[in-house]
Amino acid sequence: MQAEHPRKAKMSETIAVHIRRLIASGELREGEWLPTEPELMAEYGVSRPTLREAFRLLEGDSLVRVRRGPPGGAQVRLPGPEAVAPIFGLLLTLSGATLRDVYEARLVLEPPAARRLAEHGSPRDHASFAEELELARLAASTPETFGPSTVRFHQRMVELSGNRTLAAVVGMLGEVMTRHVAHVYRETRTPRAELSRRHRHVLRTYAQIVRLVSDRRGGDAQELWLRHMRAAAPYLLGGRGAETQVVELPE
Repeated sequence: MQAEHPRKAKMSETIAVHIRRLIASGELREGEWLPTEPELMAEYGVSRPTLREAFRLLEGDSLVRVRRGPPGGAQVRLPGPEAVAPIFGLLLTLSGATLRDVYEARLVLEPPAARRLAEHGSPRDHASFAEELELARLAASTPETFGPSTVRFHQRMVELSGNRTLAAVVGMLGEVMTRHVAHVYRETRTPRAELSRRHRHVLRTYAQIVRLVSDRRGGDAQELWLRHMRAAAPYLLGGRGAETQVVELPE
């Protein structure tokens, strides 16, 4: 049996790898435009179709935004959790994970992040957290805007806690929950008055957590956030006790 030889990388792949490294190293920053197509074709010694194939690879990784038409080009963009959420959601689905699994993972991760933000966050971090509360208040007028704003409030708290790995994981989990929260609000039969009452209660809790964080009361912030998430679970998960719902593939 003949041994298989490693496939030689196509030139478009080589170019994409090189540009990926420039972005990862910070030599190319968010919002910067790559040189024009003619300049890149001359630099790499390739044809326009080869260069555009490299652009397509980078675009597929959510690392560039491609400008169509002459002179053509690509702008650097840094992907957020939404870029990997579809494959992450697929992985959860194939592994048999449920929405309850996702929520319980957040229960483990988020309360300690509240404590970390309180105890180690800078005054600027605390001010940014307070700004997120104001955005949630502005979104409270309608269920369609308030649901996503609550997920964002949770994610922002973790981001500001300073652990980038934790923020990335919670960001991906948040993308899964955002779709589910939108579904909950679409399907709810709860009267508007009752929804408004719930929104006010959530906002009071958010204001409380912002005060505890600002006062650097880490233990109290962690305990409050754990209580809040446990109280919200029956509503978000349908109040079905041990019954679970399989995480669906993204639409």
